[in-house]
Formats: sequence, C-alpha cells, structure tokens
Amino acid sequence: MILSISDSWQGLQFIEKLYWCIALPFSLMFIIQIIITFFVGDIDTMEAEGDVDTSIEEDSGIHFQFLSIKNLIAFFTIFGWTGIACLAGGLNNGLSILISTLAGIAMMIIMASLAYFMGKLVDDGTLKVKNAIGKVASVYLRIPANRSGVGKVQVSVQGLQTLEAMTDNDEEIKTGAIVEIVEILGNDILLVKLSGK
Repeated sequence: MILSISDSWQGLQFIEKLYWCIALPFSLMFIIQIIITFFVGDIDTMEAEGDVDTSIEEDSGIHFQFLSIKNLIAFFTIFGWTGIACLAGGLNNGLSILISTLAGIAMMIIMASLAYFMGKLVDDGTLKVKNAIGKVASVYLRIPANRSGVGKVQVSVQGLQTLEAMTDNDEEIKTGAIVEIVEILGNDILLVKLSGK
C-alpha cells in the first residue's frame, strides 16, 4: 500500500504535489481550529479580568478583519482542495490556479463577514441609560417637586430597571404615577415629567 501511494505521488505533476502539500496540513489546522473554537471558545474574544474604573463613552465595535490567521488557514484549505478538484476535472494549470485563488478569497470574505456580524451580536450587558429617553416609566418611590430630591422609577430599558429620577414639576409625583423620561442628568439621574403633560 505504501508503495502504491509512493508510485501515485511520483506520478503527480509538480502543481498537483503543491496543491496536496497545501491542502493536507491546512485542512488539519482548520479542523483543529474548529475543535478549539467549539470546546474552548474564540481566543480572540476572551476578556482580561480586572477592575477598570474608567467609563467608556463610545464603543468603536469590532472592525472587519480580512487578514487574520483564521482567514489565512481557511484560504489555503479551500485553495488547496479547489485546485486538486480543478486539476482532477481536467482544467489546465492557469485556470485551476485562478479558480482556486478566487475560491480561497471568497472563503476569506465569508469567514471575515461571519466574525464581523457575530461580533455585532455580542452584548456586554452594560446599561446605557441614554436608551431610556422618551420611554414611559412607573414611579417606584415618590419624586419630590422642583428637583428638591431624588425618587425612583421602574423603566423597561435593557430589561426592567429601577433608576433614580428627579422632576421639574411644581408638585411631587406620587408612587405608582406614570411618567415620561425627558432627559438624563448628571450621575445618570433621569429627569421625568408626568406622562401626557
């Protein structure tokens, strides 16, 4: 059997040997990469533990990464197997190289797009109080008049939240009243008014 494989290998053209030398090791790396991602998680997205006291105002998000180790492994895997298939189908060397290169690039674009859009789905769980503006809330603890004190409201923003609130109303707003959030004051205190007024 080993002699048979050796004879088959000797009978291949240089470009076929090259495709096989690319396809086999990169396929193995691709499989290992999938297993690691499935069981361990994506190493690129693991977060460092620690206490950070700074507030991040703007999230730049995950950028579209076309060139990465994962994408290169995917490129060479698809490039190798597509080249082998093209040559086995009787295509000439130039056309095989062109088709396998285009297939590899397409795979890189698919992988980069998947990583980009999956990254957009990640929610860090941080409450963005600005999302409460314009929402209706229920008063949980009475809110004193004319910003003379702080009360609390319950509002549905990233789940049901109980947040501190103040009002410019001349009279206090009693517990159970329905209010509308109009502004965010310092220290993430909501400015509210009676709903419908």
